[in-house]
Amino acid sequence: MSWRSSFRCSKFRHIFGKPSNKEHSYDGVPITRSVHDNHYCSANPRFIAVVTECEGGGAFLVLPLHHMGRVDPQHPRVCGHRGRVLDVKWNPFNDHCVASCSEDGTVKIWDVPVCGVQQNLTTARKTLIGHSRRVGLIEWHPTAENLLLSSAYDYKVLLWDVSQAGSVLRYPVRVVMTPVHHRYPSDALLLSVSFNTDGSRLAVTSKDRRVRILDPRTGRILQVSRSNSHRASKVLYIGGLKMLLSTGSSIWNHRQIVLWDPDDLSEPLYEEDLDGSAGVLFPFYDPDTHMLYLAGKGDGNIRYYELSMEKPFISFLTEYRSLLPQKGLGVMPKRGLDVSACEVFRFYRLIAIKDRVEPLSMIVPRKESGIFQEDLYPMTAGNEAAMTAQEWLSGINRSPVLMSLKPRTGVANPYPESPAEKMDQTEKNLDFMEEAFLEEQLSYQDAKYPRQVSDLSGWQQDETLWTNCFSPHCREPAERPPPNTENELLQAFYRQQDEIRGLREELQEKDVRISQLQLDIKNTRNNLRAAF
Repeated sequence: MSWRSSFRCSKFRHIFGKPSNKEHSYDGVPITRSVHDNHYCSANPRFIAVVTECEGGGAFLVLPLHHMGRVDPQHPRVCGHRGRVLDVKWNPFNDHCVASCSEDGTVKIWDVPVCGVQQNLTTARKTLIGHSRRVGLIEWHPTAENLLLSSAYDYKVLLWDVSQAGSVLRYPVRVVMTPVHHRYPSDALLLSVSFNTDGSRLAVTSKDRRVRILDPRTGRILQVSRSNSHRASKVLYIGGLKMLLSTGSSIWNHRQIVLWDPDDLSEPLYEEDLDGSAGVLFPFYDPDTHMLYLAGKGDGNIRYYELSMEKPFISFLTEYRSLLPQKGLGVMPKRGLDVSACEVFRFYRLIAIKDRVEPLSMIVPRKESGIFQEDLYPMTAGNEAAMTAQEWLSGINRSPVLMSLKPRTGVANPYPESPAEKMDQTEKNLDFMEEAFLEEQLSYQDAKYPRQVSDLSGWQQDETLWTNCFSPHCREPAERPPPNTENELLQAFYRQQDEIRGLREELQEKDVRISQLQLDIKNTRNNLRAAF
């Protein structure tokens, strides 16, 4: 009998969580007090959206990623819903488009300006009116552009094409699930949804605590779990390993994780009881590193696992511990990570008791962290859609368009472009050429007519904001964030005092010069009178 070690060597065994300090967090965010088991937060490389508590309707904050520190209580919000906002999701192919669902029974699509939300945003680009009760879940399609799934408490699951004409959409392109003969079965009230890699299958968990796999185009149920020892609450497709993971509770009310074969849900592949806590477990999976993260609602810790195709399929690595519990979590897409610091995952923890959003980076320590690590960052899903909504609805399946995270590296789309896509690309190129021409003209004017820094206002002194101010997509100046610490506040105060003192001295010099000119003019007049 051959001996086999129980220790499994892994390059991620030393991974650790690095939380941001208060100065690099988002402090003073009034996080929502809703009791739904949603994330309440969504992030992309440009913005972070957080559902907030407010009266007289629903709202959420959209903050630029660099707007850290103390958030102004009067910061503009996105506040077009008449009820509480239950979830927000950024469009994976457009960093300036965000979707929100609410208790008022509507789903809204918002366009965020390039400079961020400078004033309260109340008018949505699209309003989806197809549900009669509160909408609890929304999910973007992973490969097709402008496809959005919504699930509500009216037992309907609808699929929308948000690129259709009109500001109000009343008819979805597909009805995935709907009550029949006014019967409302518990399997139609969804608790969680997850698309597979190419979006051809949809995994759901329902109020009856079973896992189902559907065809999202027809709504036909393909597989149903039959295990009586697991009551599922959240489900997640494990891309690349052809597995399905669900979190829930056992018959003894212990929190549990279960791995399934998507082609056969009659028996689970793996079961593990974790603890006796009552909070819902949120699963997050990284297909590039095959790492699984489990974060419980109301917990302060996050567990890390590594998945594989070999039994026992799942290996525990370590966990991050904190004394502050999280109400929800947002995740940064891979294209927004700091590859120079060997960051492989990033959470945004919503700490409701502190009114704080805390970034948490998962870092793999390396001796040379300043160079690009090829083994940590393989080709990953990018921000370019593989096909249009009409192509997917016609039955076409395509894998995501991959991109490289290596700096200054681009990958072409392997799929042929349609004439409409070519026209859109041509318009983007024209816009880029127009921006380049405008920047060239502005640089010429700045070189011909140089300005002193003291002649500019505070927000113009920042070179980045000065450039963004004259962008054709943004005509309003961006607001400089308030000082984060007392030292920065004092520095800003003394800098302003120095500028005021310099202006006063300049005015005094001008007054002396004017007085001297007036005296010279008077003497000249007297001399002329004496001469004639």
